[in-house]
Formats: sequence, structure tokens, C-alpha cells
Amino acid sequence: MKIFVATGFIFILGSLGFALFFLMRDKGRSNRTVNALALRVGLSICLFLLLLLSYKMGWITPTGLR
Repeated sequence: MKIFVATGFIFILGSLGFALFFLMRDKGRSNRTVNALALRVGLSICLFLLLLLSYKMGWITPTGLR
């Protein structure tokens, strides 16, 4: 499960990097920045839903403060 979460974060950060790259390169002449940011939001929602599902299925458990 840790691998899935880490991979999800890497994809989210990659999408954010692409959005910055397109913002600097296109100077607002295309929709690639908006598409990259929309992909980032979609990936974030999917990761959140995956964590909720994993908790409900018992694949992950809260550990509390140590």
C-alpha cells in the first residue's frame, strides 16, 4: 500500500511540474496548463478515495501518535 501512495504522490507532483512547465512555455496561449492542473486534481481525488477504500477494507489501519 505504501508503494501505491508514494507512486500517487509522485504522479501528482509530476503533473504539477508539467503545469508549471506549460505555464512558462506557452504563456497562456493554450489549455495545456489547465489540463495538467485538472489531471492533478483528478489524481488527488483518486488517491484520497483509494485511501478511504483501503481503510474500509482493512488494508491500512491508523497507528495513532507514538
